[in-house]
Amino acid sequence: MSFTLHGIGVSSGIAIGRAHLLSHAELEVAHYTITPAAVAAEQARLDDAIRTASEELTILADNIPANSPPEVEGFLNLHRMILSDVTLSQVPKEVIATQLCNAEWALSQQAEQLIEQFERIEDDYLRERKTDVVQVVERVLKIMTGQAHAMPQARDDEAGILVAHDLSPADVIVFKKHHYLSFVTDVGGITSHTAILAHSLNIPSIVALHHARQLIRENELLIVDGTNGVVIVDPDPGVLREYELRREEWELERQKLSRLKTTRAATYDGTRVELHANIELPDDVFQAKDNHAAGIGLFRSEFLFLNRDELPDEEEQFEAYRKVAAEMGDRPVTVRTLDIGADKTLNDTARVSPNPALGLRAIRFCLAEPQIFHTQLRAILRASHYGAVRILIPMLSTVYELNQTLHLIDEARKSLDAQGIPYDKSVPIGGMVEVPATALSLPAFARKLDFLSIGTNDLIQYTLAIDRTDDEVAYLYDPLHPAILNLVGSIIRTANKLGKPVAVCGEMAGDVKLTRLLLGMGLRQFSMHPAHLLEVKQQVLKTDLDEVTQLVGRMLKADDPDRINAMLTRMNA
Repeated sequence: MSFTLHGIGVSSGIAIGRAHLLSHAELEVAHYTITPAAVAAEQARLDDAIRTASEELTILADNIPANSPPEVEGFLNLHRMILSDVTLSQVPKEVIATQLCNAEWALSQQAEQLIEQFERIEDDYLRERKTDVVQVVERVLKIMTGQAHAMPQARDDEAGILVAHDLSPADVIVFKKHHYLSFVTDVGGITSHTAILAHSLNIPSIVALHHARQLIRENELLIVDGTNGVVIVDPDPGVLREYELRREEWELERQKLSRLKTTRAATYDGTRVELHANIELPDDVFQAKDNHAAGIGLFRSEFLFLNRDELPDEEEQFEAYRKVAAEMGDRPVTVRTLDIGADKTLNDTARVSPNPALGLRAIRFCLAEPQIFHTQLRAILRASHYGAVRILIPMLSTVYELNQTLHLIDEARKSLDAQGIPYDKSVPIGGMVEVPATALSLPAFARKLDFLSIGTNDLIQYTLAIDRTDDEVAYLYDPLHPAILNLVGSIIRTANKLGKPVAVCGEMAGDVKLTRLLLGMGLRQFSMHPAHLLEVKQQVLKTDLDEVTQLVGRMLKADDPDRINAMLTRMNA
């Protein structure tokens, strides 16, 4: 019987193939009491399982297929860091001793506490790292219970579609060896590692289907429409033929896109547009270069600080920034300073905030922890000697914060001068426009900054007063809300009038449906995931700037959402 499932499409395209199921459901963990004499043996059993899991991850890291996305190595290293963290490697042993319980139960209880901490994090990307904790713990539990799992192998005569509760980075390595057409998972979000890897693999993929693993049977025929987030199970012949035609059209489009790599990004009338890439890991720079990104518009430096006992020192940070800068040569590399929430534990520096979204996060956190900030600023400045590095300050809301930040940057410069360490004396300093207050008083910020970057994800959230991570109100998160359109348009116009370069680095930048809208607002610099660069470039090349500018002018005067959507559809026709 044919039926349809809806989820979140995280990588566009259409795949048609047979289902191959991967058992990845959460383990049921038994709870039983042990005697005091058995504590040492139970603790040793946990140590042995953690050691085995670490060895497995090391072997996987040493045997990553050559055609795997660079993110795989980064996520495997992240899993190894989580595994070695005292929260999972040592604290459960204390639980075993104090509660006289079995190792599996002690580990699962400690994992639940850690996951709760992650769930309170406001930042999408950081919050999604709870999935990595779950997968690391699951690996250890399976070793202790003898429930190892294996990736199903697609038949040689027919590439399949992998259906799983979730996929770990280790699974993705095996995934590459079996040439699957696509994967779909029950869990995950647009910022989960699964989504990031899907972008890198450039295959149709859907997450957050909730019950796909339970409802789909082995070898059932599936259609995966990653563009619309739809899975069709056991399709009717007519539907199958329609999607086969769509798939052929999609493949032709992908072939055409690959020919655009070396084409200069410019509108139909010759106006140049800069298309930059967002990256999380230093190795992401290679995908950005492969797609001929004009620069790195957003290097999310917080990834270097995650899930570790000690903060990265200056040398480690310097090497990460230097690597990206050297690879990009004379193309700009914009490093965003530590953008982390108050509820994310960084050793003993964590603060507990009743409302993390409005609390001590991003630049507020850095100003409250000047030594951490000083170390990062020195590392970024040192890296500027090896490429066109720029510094981007997140979540500015007052000019007072900006003045403090500029003072600390000067202090970092002086410390390098005193030691005779070379750096670019004129490193550009930019600020993110994510808070309505910043947008409404932009000239005061722009006078002190070299460039601006609009973080549309948070700007929309704060303007519409909705938590985009809350399923019950996430439907209100709307980049086409009249207030958002006018606010973003106003920021771009003001920046252009003041002669300050301005970019959009949020999800709006990589959404091809909004490319012409942003061009019509006057935007000339976009920054997005590397996988979106060619699609956006194609839209740019086909854009008549005069036409879209006039249409956008009318859109900004409209207050009816239906009319705005109709005008956007016309613009993209």
